[in-house]
Amino acid sequence: MSVRRGSNGRRPPSSTPTWRPAWRRGLPARVVEDPVAPGAGSPQEIGSVLDGLLDSGPWPAGLALGELARRWPEVVGEALARETVPARLAGGVLSVRASTSAWAAQVRFLTARLADNANQVLGRPTVRAVDVFVQMGSGPT
Repeated sequence: MSVRRGSNGRRPPSSTPTWRPAWRRGLPARVVEDPVAPGAGSPQEIGSVLDGLLDSGPWPAGLALGELARRWPEVVGEALARETVPARLAGGVLSVRASTSAWAAQVRFLTARLADNANQVLGRPTVRAVDVFVQMGSGPT
């Protein structure tokens, strides 16, 4: 039995389908380029994807607020930390909840110093202003 060859001396393409495992049938070919950023080349590393996520949207303020809450005694001192908590950070404004109006007045007196300390703890100029409010009936948590 002789093998048929084309005019170029090579075998013609086989009409017999190639075998593929059952789990691979119907799946698209393996991605060789990042589908989110076409033209960017190979897929991105997870670290760069996470850095991109953490640099935009609500994530930076939430992470900064969490860091401030964790290190609150370093920002305001032990006595104020027992009577106040950082409640929100949005648009560079740190909202602080105080247990009583007397403690709120004390924090209002120290807002510039508190913003400086918060930025020092965070390692970047995130807090531009401090807003203080009193939530009656609930102490700091």
